[in-house]
Amino acid sequence: MKTISYFLLFFALLYSQSQAPADYWMKLTQGERVAFINGVYGGVARMKLHHEREVQKQYMKDPYWIQPYYINRFYDIVDEHISQGVTYDLNIIAGHIEALYTNYDNRNIPLLEAVRIVSVAQDDEPQKADLILLRAQKKYSP
Repeated sequence: MKTISYFLLFFALLYSQSQAPADYWMKLTQGERVAFINGVYGGVARMKLHHEREVQKQYMKDPYWIQPYYINRFYDIVDEHISQGVTYDLNIIAGHIEALYTNYDNRNIPLLEAVRIVSVAQDDEPQKADLILLRAQKKYSP
């Protein structure tokens, strides 16, 4: 039984990431891309709401408690994944992710990081988006 589980683990590790995120994105239809982005936006918003509620529950009894900086920083990073400038037309985000992946240097950037880069750029912060993009290109170089 152990040999089978080791074999499955080895097989899963060997074939787990057979294609670049850019190849996966290009294979999706436009409807699937919009559904993916909608899922990312919904998941991130739900995670933030759940975290805020848990923080409130944990520190409700202490009237002198002040929210630490790391929680505020976490919320800032989470908010970067959701574009405030693009309201309901997620086709814009999908088109910009496709444009991002046309550059060879961006092929290995994970999809969630690509959503973050595009969302920050859409919120009129091009310098910040460029900095995140350069870091991602360095970290995930092909």
